[in-house]
Amino acid sequence: MTELTRDDMLQLVTARAKGRIKGSVRLDMPGFAKLFVDETGAVESERDADITLTAPADVFHAIATGQLNAAKAFMMRKLKVDGNPMRALKIGEILSSES
Repeated sequence: MTELTRDDMLQLVTARAKGRIKGSVRLDMPGFAKLFVDETGAVESERDADITLTAPADVFHAIATGQLNAAKAFMMRKLKVDGNPMRALKIGEILSSES
């Protein structure tokens, strides 16, 4: 796999989330980026959100490309949730699927 960039992640998350996310979520990828995501897409920001999901960038990339299920990542403790876990899993489902 080629090196994942912030722009790659922004584009991927925006493509998955735009028009589909209700409320807001912050994807916190320590040492890589913090993305604020809502129905308009993703932007790099530390802005507070309804839910914060924390994981390494490769975990979010695997979720967004369908290689890893968000619920499984949470159960394996690869994904940390700050906020409503059921809503976070719904967001994970949205991020892992196109349209």
